[in-house]
Parts: sequence; structure tokens; C-alpha cells
Amino acid sequence: MSIPFVDHNPTQQEFERFRLLLSTYQDGSGQQAIKGGNTLPGWRDFERTVAIAFGWEAQESKYIFDVLIPDTKRDRVNYGVSCKMRRTLNDTKRTGRVTLELSNSSGKFWERLREKGINQQNYKVRPLDVAKELISQENEWHAEVGLGNQGRVDLTKSFYLALSWNRQGEYQLFKFALALPIPSDLSWDFPLVVKNGQEQSGRHLRGVDESGTIFEWYGESGGQLKYYPLVANALWKSEIFYLEPLPLDWEKKHGLLVKAKDYFPKLWAE
Repeated sequence: MSIPFVDHNPTQQEFERFRLLLSTYQDGSGQQAIKGGNTLPGWRDFERTVAIAFGWEAQESKYIFDVLIPDTKRDRVNYGVSCKMRRTLNDTKRTGRVTLELSNSSGKFWERLREKGINQQNYKVRPLDVAKELISQENEWHAEVGLGNQGRVDLTKSFYLALSWNRQGEYQLFKFALALPIPSDLSWDFPLVVKNGQEQSGRHLRGVDESGTIFEWYGESGGQLKYYPLVANALWKSEIFYLEPLPLDWEKKHGLLVKAKDYFPKLWAE
């Protein structure tokens, strides 16, 4: 049996199942609260929807991959899916790049840098060295669970799955390769900012190529390592889609009272 996203791009039917499942989180069960008491799907809802829609396994933990895809041909071997969800679809339309927050492990990143003699006093004069360690750390986290380290994940077909959306209710799904750009192929700096009338190095690290910014790291303000791959480099992307509106009488048929009666019929009757 072939696996969607691994052996083939999702069919229209497979993708529609994903879209409809994602749409159910508008009923108050989603992570994103909106006016009127209803909700929209959040990042955890996205992970669960991916797993349920395609018959995979959501990890619901701090495991490096959010979802595992069992290999149908090899026992106890999986492919890994790193799910990313950001409200940045308008940025993507403007820049042609998708926003993926790879990690916010500030403590682990700084620990890694200190081992190489890099600290908050000197890191701004060593941008390339910092970048090499950050990207190496990301790659090593993946490698630790790979088959080469007696792990259970085949990294060769593992991937990032990014869901971008906006306030206008548009959504788009992107698949990107797990392999990250080589730091030495990029130019790195701390963009200058003006403070008290004087220019000085800013607080975030930036990696760029001839087409624009590919990485940013906010080492002193949250520790986020952000990756901005080009839409043109996506292995696959959906068309822009919308969540399916809930029926007008959804609360009568599927609301909280109906759920309670369905889940606990005997106790409810009593």
C-alpha cells in the first residue's frame, strides 16, 4: 500500500479528508479562540488532523518529530513529519517564502555555543560560526532518532509539513525537504539598528542568499530559529483552501450536550 506524501502526492480525496477534519475544530474544540465563542484549529489540532487524516501516529510529546508514518514494508521503521503552523500566509504571498519556526530551544542552543567558546559577549562578531552550530544542532536532533543511530526513523523521506493561514480564513499546506541549506553557502550578519542616534548590531542573526533572507535566530529574545524556504522549492503544495463552514444547526446535532449524551449515554440518562 502506497503512503501519501511519502510514495505519492496526496490525492484530491485524501486532501479533502484532511480539510474536513481540520474544519471540525471550528466547533469550540480548537486551540484558536475567535469572537462569538467559536474556535479555529491550532498547531496541536493540525498535528492530530494530519495523523488521523492519513492514518499515521501523532506523538503528542517532545519527540523531535510530531507525527510518525509507519513504513508498510519494514517492521518498526517510520518516516518522520515535523509539523509547522503559522499565521503568515499573507507574508508568503508577499515574499514567496513560507515561515517555519524550527525550534525555540534557547537554552540548548546557548549550551551548544558555549561549548565552542561562543557566548553573549562575543557571538555578534562570529555570525557564521554561530550559524554553523545552530544548523548542526538541528541536523543532529534529527540524526539522533534516525536509523543510522539505531533509531526508528528513516530520514531519507522524512519532511516538514507547514500549514500557513491568515485572518481572512485562507489556508495553504506545504511540504519541504528535511535537509537544510548549508550555512557556509549563505551570508550571515546581525542587521544594524539605530539606537540613541547611533547604528549598532541588532539582536537577531540573519542568513541570506541572493534571493533574500533564509534564516533568522533570535538568541536573546525567545531563542526562535526561523527558516524561510521559497514556495518554489516546496516538494508539494496545496491550492489555497478554506475551512468548511459548520451547519447552521451544528450545536443541536453535534454540540457539547450531544457529545456528552453520546459519550456517556447511561450516566446521562440517570
